[in-house]
Formats: sequence, structure tokens, C-alpha cells
Amino acid sequence: MRLFRSLASGNLRSIVFMLMAVGFFALMDAVLKALSARYPSLQIAALRGMTALPLVMVYITWRGKWHTVMRIRWPLHVLRGCLGIGMIALFTTGVRELPLSSAYTLFFIAPLLITMLSVPVLKERVPATHWWAIAIGFVGVLIALRPSGSDLQAGFATLGGLATLGAALGYAVTAITGRLASRTDSSESLVLSLMLFMSIGAGLLSWSRWVPIQPGDAPLLLALAVTGFCGQLTITEAFRHGQASAVAPFEYSALAWGLGLDWLIWHTLPGASTWLGAVIIIGSGLYLVRREKRITEVHASGDHP
Repeated sequence: MRLFRSLASGNLRSIVFMLMAVGFFALMDAVLKALSARYPSLQIAALRGMTALPLVMVYITWRGKWHTVMRIRWPLHVLRGCLGIGMIALFTTGVRELPLSSAYTLFFIAPLLITMLSVPVLKERVPATHWWAIAIGFVGVLIALRPSGSDLQAGFATLGGLATLGAALGYAVTAITGRLASRTDSSESLVLSLMLFMSIGAGLLSWSRWVPIQPGDAPLLLALAVTGFCGQLTITEAFRHGQASAVAPFEYSALAWGLGLDWLIWHTLPGASTWLGAVIIIGSGLYLVRREKRITEVHASGDHP
């Protein structure tokens, strides 16, 4: 019974961290979209790492955790770093070509992929109610994409659409890899290694096409550092303490952020089908929140569901 109580509380804690992470990353994505008009995607991936790295180092010093950052499983960190570079570069290409809300609807394939991978890789048991809620959420994604005729082609066959789908796959594998590494490695090592790989790896790859940084973009780079740093910490904690299959569906809350930012900054709003899809997706996420809360209450009382 103690094991069940620990699992349920871990999932709820992870859900809170995931919701926080989604908010931070949505703001970061808005900055990426703004920067993508002036800089190549790989350079932006390098800037993502370079701007956040000082904050990461200060954080590790403040926590007194430098002794934990070298005791890591290097193959997993190398794989995660390479995937992180590709993921940021592809997603930057996607948001440059598409509105944030459209890019997010395509990116919502990632939680489904994470859930599927969590079974063979993490050996997690996925409750039937989670499968149903995720399936309903995915139907909402399809509705939001308006998968018919020219709309389907416009969503998937463009450079932005294909890049976003590639980023979603990279994110799913990165999340599972991070979950595996977190079983033995510290949160600080996970964040530091990812930022180092982005800074050095993406920096070397983008060196030949590097565009000088404009002084007027300094506030955007500061925002990129803060939102990316906070988002990375919270998402690492989200996947550390809870089941990936329980946490991943809350990526869907990014759609609300995308809609709001599109309207506030770029003065665009989606069509009726996207609104309908959003209602279905967010509804499935709220159901999972209620389900996790009920599991926690039942296990805390010592009863069986």
C-alpha cells in the first residue's frame, strides 16, 4: 500500500511540474519564433544552450551539487544531447513556418509516442483509462488539424509541418532517455549535459553560417535563457518522479498557450475545427487530472479503487 501511495503522489507532483514546464516552454517557443526570422535554426539551438548555461552553473553551485554531475551514464547523455540539438533546430524551423497553435497540434503526437515507448523501454504499466483518455486527446489533435483534402496536405507536407513532426519524435525519445538516466543520475547532471551539448555541438554545426547577434535582440536572448532554464528544470523533475504515461498527456495544455500567444503577439486565431480539437484535448487532460486525484485519495484512505 505504501508503494501505491508513493506512486500516486509522485504522479500528481509530476503533473504540476509538467504544467509549469509547458508554460515556460511556450514562452520560450514564442522567443524562438521571433528569433527564427533573423537567425538559422542550428544557431538558435546553440544560443538556447549558451544563454541557459550560466544559469545552470549558478544553480548547481547554489545547490552544492557539483559532485553529482560527473557520475553519469555517458552513452545516455550523449544520445540525449544529440537528440536535443536536432529537436530544437527542427522545432525552430516548424514555428518559423507555422503559427504556434498549429505547430503544437502537430507536436501533440509526442505524448502518444512517449506513452507507447514507456511500455517496452521503461516497463511501465499503462492503465486502461489513460489509454482511452490519450486516444480521445489524439482524436482532438486530428480534428484540430482539419485532416481533409488540401488542409491535410498543408499541415503535413510543408517544411514546417515535417520539421515539427521530426521534433516531436526527437522529443519523445529524449524524454524516455531522460527518464532512464534519472534513475541513477542527478537532475543537475541531466540539465547541465543537455545545455553543454547544445552550446558546443550546435555551435560547431552552425559555425559556418553564424549570423552576428544584433544588440537589439539582447532582451530576447535573456528571455530565452530564463524560460529555457526554468522549463528544463521543471520538465526534468516531471519525468523523474512520475510515470511517463501519466505525465506525458499534460503536454496538451500547450495548445492553450499557443492560442493565447498567437492572438496576443501575432494577432491570429485558429478556425472552428482547431477550437473543437482544443476542447477535446484539454478535456482529456482534465479527466486525467481528476483520475490521478481520485487514485491518490483512495490509496491514502487505504481502500482499493
